[in-house]
Amino acid sequence: MEMEMNKDKIMEALRQVRDPQTGRDIVSAGMVENLETEGDNINFKLVVPSLQMQGKAELNFACMGAVATVYPQANVNVHFMARTPGSRESASIVPHIKNIIAVASGKGGVGKSTVAVNLALGLKKLGARVGLMDADVYGPSIPTMLGLVGQRPRVKDITGTVKMVPLEAYGLPVISIGNIIDPDQAVVLRGPRLAAIIKQFFNDVLWDSLDFLIVDLPPGTGDVQLTLVQTVPVTGVVLVTTPQEVALADAIKAMNMFLLPQINVPILGVVENMSWFTPAELPENKYFIFGEGGGKKLAKESNSVLLGQIPIVQSIREGGDNGIPAVLNESGIVSDALMNVAKNTLRQIAVRNEMMEPTRVVKMGE
Repeated sequence: MEMEMNKDKIMEALRQVRDPQTGRDIVSAGMVENLETEGDNINFKLVVPSLQMQGKAELNFACMGAVATVYPQANVNVHFMARTPGSRESASIVPHIKNIIAVASGKGGVGKSTVAVNLALGLKKLGARVGLMDADVYGPSIPTMLGLVGQRPRVKDITGTVKMVPLEAYGLPVISIGNIIDPDQAVVLRGPRLAAIIKQFFNDVLWDSLDFLIVDLPPGTGDVQLTLVQTVPVTGVVLVTTPQEVALADAIKAMNMFLLPQINVPILGVVENMSWFTPAELPENKYFIFGEGGGKKLAKESNSVLLGQIPIVQSIREGGDNGIPAVLNESGIVSDALMNVAKNTLRQIAVRNEMMEPTRVVKMGE
């Protein structure tokens, strides 16, 4: 009499198979359902985002091959099943990323990338699993800030689909167009091309399971912002401004785009950068060279909170230029201010997720 095939052993074997979409193994991704064995037959359902997905055949063969390593005589029948639109998971092409946080500003030069980098590293210091996406395709400065200039992401074959492996800096997975296009090339891209890059950064990059993916957006409102909200559900936006009136006016425009009824992405809060100048040798002194109050006004306009005020201190600029972000400096007013922003952002995300429905992916024309 034949030995009954062991389901646990089969499941263990199926862990060798990776989901081409996310790179996770199909068992921990919860894709394998209703595993049944009868004689030499093994039947199970494989839950996929859509029956039109690329790489279905490769996935099928990979499952058969994996089972053959433990039960060479088995007939493996894989029944593909599309995830029903009703389930929460189907809302995102990156179900393994819990929160996508966009960092936005009305105009350039307000230190948005500095805030994005230090926020990502600050959240990591608080114990979260964090990734960083540089979607500022016109002027990607994140490779410089993290000491990644000149590095190229590796590619990896996952069940017949080629994926990009993010670069890593200080334990943070990072992807930036600055690491794909040569730094001295001018990036002149039209809308459709931009949209393709942003989609690729989600679809074709092997992101680990993350609590937070911080997305550094280009300044203003435009194609990249729209593509982002049409590609993934954005949990919320962190707005960056300086205390000046002119920066504030631009930031309000950026804010209003996210609050449009058909987009409807919550504003988590405002970071006021360059709030005052403090000389390193006189840490108690504050010189309000750009005026005061911009951050507070924007927080009020957006019905959100002031997540923090970051002073101008020479070490921030130096940290940005030499690839060692200021938040990693263990002591200092800047590091404290940046950690304060990370703690407040963490709190606001928790409040937002408790009080509000998950954001939906924007379907234009609705």
